[in-house]
Amino acid sequence: MMHLELDIHNYYEHLVIDYLDNEPAYAEYDVDFIADICCLALSNLPARYIRHEIDMAFFLSSKQRTEMTGEVRIAVDEARNYLVVKSKQAKTA
Repeated sequence: MMHLELDIHNYYEHLVIDYLDNEPAYAEYDVDFIADICCLALSNLPARYIRHEIDMAFFLSSKQRTEMTGEVRIAVDEARNYLVVKSKQAKTA
């Protein structure tokens, strides 16, 4: 029997996590804040569901991969900026 929650995932999840893991500016944040960044960023990215990572290797051109990486960078950075502002507003309220 197929377990959909294990067999199907959004490819952007991997791109977001890879970006966060490789961007030193995000090392200062705790796990909860990073999780919030992920949720917000993924909510602002299109869904690209796959079953196997290898599927994307065959179907993505290098141009598409570059575009997706750029979309991730923008979405993650915007999510962080939004959450930082909201956090500061909550502290001053």
